[in-house]
Amino acid sequence: MNQVSVFNPTGADVAEPETMPHSVEAEQQLLGAILTNNDIYDRIASIITSKHFYDPVHARIYEVAAARIARNQLASPVTLKAFLQDDEGLKELGGAAYLARLAGAAVSSFAVRDYAQMIYDLAVRRELISLGRDISAKAAKIDVAHEPREQIVEAEQALYRMAEQGQGEQGFVSFLRAVTDAVNVANAAYQREGQLSGISTGLVDLDKKLGGLHPSDLLILAGRPSMGKTSLATNIAFNVAKAYRRGTKPDGTEGAVEGGVVGFYSLEMSAEQLAARILSEAAEVPSEQIRRGDMTEEEFRRFVEAAKSLEACPLYIDDTPALPIAQLAARARRLKRTHGLDVLMVDYLQLVRGTGRGDNRVNEIAEISMGLKAIAKELNIPVIALSQLSRQVESRDDKRPQLSDLRESGSIEQDADVVMFVFREEYYKEREKPGDHDLEKMAQWQEEMERLHGKAEVIIGKQRHGPIGTVELSFEGRFTRFGNLVKPWQNGGTDAF
Repeated sequence: MNQVSVFNPTGADVAEPETMPHSVEAEQQLLGAILTNNDIYDRIASIITSKHFYDPVHARIYEVAAARIARNQLASPVTLKAFLQDDEGLKELGGAAYLARLAGAAVSSFAVRDYAQMIYDLAVRRELISLGRDISAKAAKIDVAHEPREQIVEAEQALYRMAEQGQGEQGFVSFLRAVTDAVNVANAAYQREGQLSGISTGLVDLDKKLGGLHPSDLLILAGRPSMGKTSLATNIAFNVAKAYRRGTKPDGTEGAVEGGVVGFYSLEMSAEQLAARILSEAAEVPSEQIRRGDMTEEEFRRFVEAAKSLEACPLYIDDTPALPIAQLAARARRLKRTHGLDVLMVDYLQLVRGTGRGDNRVNEIAEISMGLKAIAKELNIPVIALSQLSRQVESRDDKRPQLSDLRESGSIEQDADVVMFVFREEYYKEREKPGDHDLEKMAQWQEEMERLHGKAEVIIGKQRHGPIGTVELSFEGRFTRFGNLVKPWQNGGTDAF
């Protein structure tokens, strides 16, 4: 039995007899296989490293062998003897004779991956035991600098890091497999109503430009205050959640075949305020009337019916302020595991906190944008992050935003797959109202206001896999709702539907 020292709250270390999970035999046979056939190393190198071996001598043997094989040199009992002849641990086991015994105990080559996986799994179990002890020790030690809530977050992050180990290490895939995946995506797009390869935003013209919301993409939705960034984000979130339908996907897995489960980080507004906006859109009751309770009987009935219909919508809101990027990622993983997650919204990027290691705000924003892109790739979902624009927009005659207006960091533009700007010219034109005495200018201003009323633009300034350009939408300020704009050649008596 191994003697393992454990933490004792009374202050004394107590030796607790316990055997940590391990298999010396599996380690010996795997090492023997590598020493007799170096090609085996390439088959198991993606599964284990030296740190996964329980016996420290085995770890050092593996490390030396791996280093020689990486240099295209032979790793055998004879060649390793020179590098390990001064190793005290190996001397205790018999020195060079032990290396020869390892080669003699080699497992057959077809079973090496199973043995490597077994060694890895046992290492994870040992790590879990160590983590449990560490959590217990920190919890027992009362320290002003470590609040219980912080300890919970640290423990949760450590567990998530363990859970995610190896998941992003796919390595090279054959061109055949890559082509097959591309064909499957194209086929799904062809079969899907509207011929979209991604998730529909519910806004037809925007979908045509973007092809829907694509997995692993980071989309930045930027704009100046009062342009309607949050409104557009909530509209898209509501449209996606409302269309959610579960079934069997083309790859045979269970999940969303229409719409999706939406996670919404509302770092500026409370969950109740965000819900009121969505209810305003669904019930067609102005949001300020909802806040005041100033509704007619008909409006209140529509409001209640909308609330009932939205109860089953898979839209999850987290309104924790100043959320660190690490916690944001951890909570997104948890939501995906417990309820599923198809689209993630962050309102807004500048309110997310970095790790605190950045020496200035620009570096912190760069860390956050890279973190959001990493979440999109890791969870294989589209992430839509709202962003502020710098004030230099206001100093130009043409107030339409440009990529250079993205606030505080060029890394946002670099990390994003799509950058969109919300622009409502009506907002600026309204503030240019001339005096009543100048009738000619007033008539011209009124004509301009009629042309711009209820219209908005989404300017796609960057799209990694598609065209840039402008999409025109309708905007109903009373209901904070964006919609599809009826074109002059289309039939219909109204401007929007």
